[in-house]
Amino acid sequence: MRFGLLGPPVLFYDAQGVARDTARAIAGPKSRVLLTALLLDAGRAVSVESLKDALWGETAPVSAQASLHNHIARLRRLLDDPERLRTVPSGYVLRIDEGELDVHLFDARVAEARAAHTGRDRERVVRVCTDALALWRGAPLAGLPPEVGGYAFAQRLCEARLLLLEWRYDAELALGGPRLHELVPELAVLTGEYPLREVFYRQLMLALHRTGRQAEALAVHRDLRTRLVGQLGVEPGPGVREAHVEVLRGVTGGGGAGEPGEPDRPVPAPAQLPPSPTHFIGRAALCASLRRALTAPGPHPTAVISGMAGVGKSALALHVAHQLAERFPDGQIHLDLHGATPGMTPLTAAQAVTALLRDLGTEPRRIPEQPDAAAALLRSLLAPTRTLLVLDDAASAAQVRPLLPGGAGCGVIVTSRSPLTALDGAARFPLAPLSDEESAELLRRASGRDGLDGTDAARLLVELTGRLPLALRIVAARLAARPALTPGTLAGQLAAADSRLHHLEYDDLSVRRSLAVAHDALAASERETDRDAARTLCRIGALGLPTYGAPLLARLTGTGEPRTEAALERLLDVALLEESAYGRYAPHDLVRDFARERAGEGDTADATDTADATDTVGTALHWYAAVAERVLAAIVQPGPDLDDRRRPTPSQPSGHTAHVGTVAPFAGPGAAFAWGDRELENVVTLVERYADDPSGQRAGLVCTLVRLIFPYAHRRGRVAETEVLGQAGLRVARRLADAEAEAYALADLAGVHFLTGRHNDALALNDQALALWQRLDHPSWIRRCLNNRGLLLDGLGRRTEAGEALARSLQYARQLNDPYGEAVTHSHLGNLVEHTDPRAAIERHRRSLALGDEIGAVILRHSAHCNIGYAHLRLGQPAAALPHFEESLRILGGHGDWHGESQTRLGLVRALRLLGRGGRAARECAELLSLADARADRYTGALARHQHGLLLRERGHIDAAREAWNSALAALEGTDEQTVVTELRALLAPEDRSPGVLDDTPPGPATWRPRSTPPPPS
Repeated sequence: MRFGLLGPPVLFYDAQGVARDTARAIAGPKSRVLLTALLLDAGRAVSVESLKDALWGETAPVSAQASLHNHIARLRRLLDDPERLRTVPSGYVLRIDEGELDVHLFDARVAEARAAHTGRDRERVVRVCTDALALWRGAPLAGLPPEVGGYAFAQRLCEARLLLLEWRYDAELALGGPRLHELVPELAVLTGEYPLREVFYRQLMLALHRTGRQAEALAVHRDLRTRLVGQLGVEPGPGVREAHVEVLRGVTGGGGAGEPGEPDRPVPAPAQLPPSPTHFIGRAALCASLRRALTAPGPHPTAVISGMAGVGKSALALHVAHQLAERFPDGQIHLDLHGATPGMTPLTAAQAVTALLRDLGTEPRRIPEQPDAAAALLRSLLAPTRTLLVLDDAASAAQVRPLLPGGAGCGVIVTSRSPLTALDGAARFPLAPLSDEESAELLRRASGRDGLDGTDAARLLVELTGRLPLALRIVAARLAARPALTPGTLAGQLAAADSRLHHLEYDDLSVRRSLAVAHDALAASERETDRDAARTLCRIGALGLPTYGAPLLARLTGTGEPRTEAALERLLDVALLEESAYGRYAPHDLVRDFARERAGEGDTADATDTADATDTVGTALHWYAAVAERVLAAIVQPGPDLDDRRRPTPSQPSGHTAHVGTVAPFAGPGAAFAWGDRELENVVTLVERYADDPSGQRAGLVCTLVRLIFPYAHRRGRVAETEVLGQAGLRVARRLADAEAEAYALADLAGVHFLTGRHNDALALNDQALALWQRLDHPSWIRRCLNNRGLLLDGLGRRTEAGEALARSLQYARQLNDPYGEAVTHSHLGNLVEHTDPRAAIERHRRSLALGDEIGAVILRHSAHCNIGYAHLRLGQPAAALPHFEESLRILGGHGDWHGESQTRLGLVRALRLLGRGGRAARECAELLSLADARADRYTGALARHQHGLLLRERGHIDAAREAWNSALAALEGTDEQTVVTELRALLAPEDRSPGVLDDTPPGPATWRPRSTPPPPS
């Protein structure tokens, strides 16, 4: 069976006694539409929504789904094999084997004809073109409604047919013979059908001239020139001028027969630039930089404009080229290299050189056949000139290099998805999407909807198009074409990520097709790196994370990191990824949608994929849990705290432990924290997305991952992220009825509330966790919860209860032979004692410091020095406190205990202020504020702003101080902080009320001491 789209859609049946070229038209109009929609994406999944749009457009009936199924069933009956039309999760796939679709045969013959034309094999050109044209039955997709789409598809095929005709007639003119007489009527018909296509006029003139009809040839030229000058104001192009000269010479050389010849005129300079973009918005600074680069002194200044599909590279190139046209009086040449044109093969360097030579007026027979010689001739012709070359849509540096002029007077603008870094000496201009304001202006101007300015719908459309000019032009075209279509309705259609790309197609504009060119070329490449790149993009689409690194993607694709890094570089090179930081990659939002589509089609899986890659999400969760375990081991002191967190709970799979062996340990806490800083956003994304996944295995993995990564996030002070992780962990644990997991989650959430000043909430959660651990008879966790309880009760002013809890915690620590836990409890007992006897508190802290030195625990040592500093402040000894705060920060280094660091920095600021060292105090306070704001830690930020206001007041900046205190007071709303709130209210009281000495009193219980252990607080 074969299929035909070169004309009305038909089926060709192969059956005994039936000629192969016997076609059967599709009777029903809906069946023709359905078959066409499937053939336009033959071999790939076509979504149900796309088929509905093709069949009914915007007016699909309520019964559309059932009707579609009926049409599918009828179409299957027409096919020779019902399995040709398969149902897949996202829609339907029509299988087309090699040679079964006439368009594929036509394209293959076009490529063969192009090669023969380039190689000047005239006889082969005639033969192949004739074969290709024999497939043509009429206009492609004839008789189909516009909802089917395919306008660009049909236009491409029609243009290809015209090229075949041109090549065939050129070959026949070169071959000569009796066939020349037959060309005249055929070409006369074509000039009537295409009155502005100069090639057919040139060929008609030559056919008439070479058959002895010079006068008619001159009349054809006169008619064409009159039409072009009268209608368009332009002269005929170089090809027609050359033919005219040949006819004229034939007249004068023939002894005066026919019309008298016109004198030869010099060939004018080429002016080939397409019109400047109508709606060119913004990019003023970039345009200025491009102009400077292209007019700078030196040999052939070259500018490369690079960026993803649809970002506006060609528009920028043409805009600047028109601005510079007068600077290049010898001509402006535009050549489309078709590096990423849907349905087109990129020009070879030799083809491009030949095209440029012909544009410069070189007769075809004078163009050297050897590529090097042709390139040398090109340089020779350009050397004495001031010519601007616009080389649009380059595929590679190798394609461009032979086209570059050698002289100093020429300029070259190259556009490419790749930055072409192998092209030496070029100035590079990577192009990013438009700004929000520029996008809104482009949308308004291109759509003609003046009322769009400043509307929520416009802002949403800008966001949903990713500020990509191509996508914005498509949206604008839709709004311009359909006045009844509201921006809000269109935004609602685009908001559905699964169908966004479907709505970003209009006429010959398509974001999906533009992106598919690069991906499909990679997938079909013979190079392993290219195929790896295509597979990697699909894994990115399947997982949908904010950013990616090579280690995770290597695990997802089943390749090693070196191959994955090479694949990522290829994706960067073809602008399907962006590198947000070294080694971190992210796709544009629309590329992300495209990658998700391709991942859903599953068309890149092959034998090199590992078993884990079949479950991309599961593989990612296992890998993150394995690395999180390595992070935990690097940042938590060996002992019960570490052992307990690494032990799986009853409902949680320990499968990630199989991955731990393949993950190298971290060199130290700094490297572990750095990994967490890069990956936490991804971890939170996975946890949020799959915490409520009905799959018990994924839920268990989520729980495991939360338990292992939480200490990092808590110590780093990532307040918003810890809230999400803690709530998700608790939700999953309760759904799985896993008491141990629930106890972990409750304790972790208590730690979150502790960080944010919600101490009563933290106490309630900690007590729930304590009850569970007591029921489970888990001594080490009972000890930690008792210790946390004492810390929280102390902060809430319930000191008798705090002492009882801490005493019990100390007993458990000694029973467990846990020196780390014992030191932590001594630290908290010291904080408790400090309220009544600061000197006794210092002794407690020194005992904790000694234990920290003995077991090499950095957190204990740093915490002890900080607590000793606070005790000296309570004694009114800031000079004695200062070195302890400084030593605490020095010891902490890169160990990442944010709560401890922030409390130490608060103490340092206070000590410096009391010592009158306001300059350094202000710098330290500014650093603390910056760190707190970066973590979205409003609670710590409020405590820092309290101190900042005191520093400002001492310098006489009363208004600024009050602003800082007001900000601090607002941030402390809803917390259990009372002492600082009371002081802030006193400081903000009317000026006739004295704030007394509140600003110089020791920190109250809510200015918490740094914890000595990782979260939860213990």
